[in-house]
This record gives sequence, structure tokens and C-alpha cells, in this order.
Amino acid sequence: MAANWWVSTQRKHWLFTKEKLADIRASLDAVDAKSVAQFPLPEKRLLNIYFNTQMIRLGKRMSIRQQALATAQIYLKRFYTKVPIRDTNPYLVLATCVYLACKIEECPQHIRVLAGEARTFWPEYITGEISKLAECEFHIISEMNSYLIVHHPYRTLQELTPMLGLTSDESSTAWCVINDSYLTDLPLLHAPHVIALTAIFLAVVLKPTQGQGLGASAAGTPPGQGGGQASANVAAATQALGSGVPGNGRINKLTEWYAESGVDIEALVDCTQEIISLYEVWDGFSEKACKEQLGRMIKQRGLC
Repeated sequence: MAANWWVSTQRKHWLFTKEKLADIRASLDAVDAKSVAQFPLPEKRLLNIYFNTQMIRLGKRMSIRQQALATAQIYLKRFYTKVPIRDTNPYLVLATCVYLACKIEECPQHIRVLAGEARTFWPEYITGEISKLAECEFHIISEMNSYLIVHHPYRTLQELTPMLGLTSDESSTAWCVINDSYLTDLPLLHAPHVIALTAIFLAVVLKPTQGQGLGASAAGTPPGQGGGQASANVAAATQALGSGVPGNGRINKLTEWYAESGVDIEALVDCTQEIISLYEVWDGFSEKACKEQLGRMIKQRGLC
């Protein structure tokens, strides 16, 4: 186990460029182009939102810690860079990722209990057979080459909260933004500390009264509407962050600290844009549509 992210398997084996990640996914689709055409699925971010809502419901039912759910989400992303989603039962994979993540994060759940709860939530797609979940666990571990330790942004946030003088509201908002980052590709593209710094930046720019949509994934609900002013604030602050043009007050002090810290400003801007893009896409999310498309694929391909 690597306590240091810089020498971890996460950095060595599970960090990609956007271009590389796109190539990997395109290669998976090319393996069975006929199935891709026959069973269209929602846009990737919408599918991430759907998987997140399902995972949160299962987690709440079993009182699973947020960090374990975050680890499960990363396992799900990693697995689907190795295996075409249309060759799997996503509900079984999701439940198995939660089961495996709970083991790794030292809050284990009994396999029989988790299989039963999964069966309760998704009776059309989960049989509740322990053997299937166990087989899927072996498959996931194998595809990830047993690289199971995950470093999260939460630790950086906790360390920087007193250093940057964040208020309790700002810290809570940043924590929620980190939660939302798992609905994007950011955990596969950027280091945990970069995501944490992005969350802090957004929490300071979008005060809790202005950024009511932040942290939407924690509740499994779409972000609030009427975020025009919030988006304008982010655009202005992001420009200041990327160009070095002074902002105002608190934002100016934060951007100065970032510049002095030597953090990759381009990476921060990219992460910020990705998070804001997620909130914009969320407006078009339909849980019913995602469920119907996945259900059709699972049943017609006999993946139950």
C-alpha cells in the first residue's frame, strides 16, 4: 500500500490524458460496434449521474461511509475502461464495486446482506445469488490488476481547511463538490490534490447562498436552477485564476496562494470547467430514460 499518492499505483497506472481515455473508450466500442448501434445508452455523464443515484440509495440503506462509495465509483470507472459496458450487467457490477470498496476501506459488509439489499433495489436485474457477486468481484479485481488502493481529495481538503482559513460553510461546500467530481472523469484525469483545490476554489467563488446546486450528488438530485449569476462568478474567477488578473478580496487572496504554491493552474481551470459542465448537463438528466435504456440492453442481451 502506498501512503503517498506520488508513488502510488493510482498515479502510475490509473491516470490518463483526455485523449488517451477517449481512445480507450473508442476501442471498446469498436469491439462490438453492432451492439453499440443496437443498444444506445445515455451520454456518459448522464449515465454517471444515474449510477451515482443508485449507489447512494444502496449506501444509505446500508449506512456505508461516503469514502467507500467514492472508492466504489472509481472502481466502476476503472472497470469500464477495460470491459465494454454492454457485455455486463451494470447493476451487478455496481453492487460488486460497493462490496469490494467496503472491504478495502475497512467497513466491510457481509456478502449475503449486500446481495439481498441489491436484490431489493433492482429485483429485475439482480438475482441475489451470492455466487454471481463473488464471480463479479474476482472479475473486477482481475481487470484492475489488483490495484485497489485509492487516494481521495478529502484528505487534502481537511489539511488545507485551517491553512486557508475556510469557514465551515466553505469547507462543507468544497466537500460536496468533491463528491460531485466522482460523476465526471476527473478522478481518472487529475491528481486528488488538484480536485481538492478546485473544490475549494468553487466553494469560495460560489458561496453556499449562490451555489445551491453544489453537492447535488450527495442527495441524488439535480442541482438547483437559476445559477446564471453563479456561472458568471465562476467565469470571472476562472479567468482571474488562469490569467493572473486580480480578482477581488477573498478570491484574489486564494488565487495568489495557488500561484505561489506551484499548483498546475491549467489543471485547476480544466477541473473547474468540468464540474460546471456537469451541473449544466444535469438539467437534461432523466432517471426513467436511463433505467429504460439499461433495462432494455440487459434483458435483450440476457445479462441478468
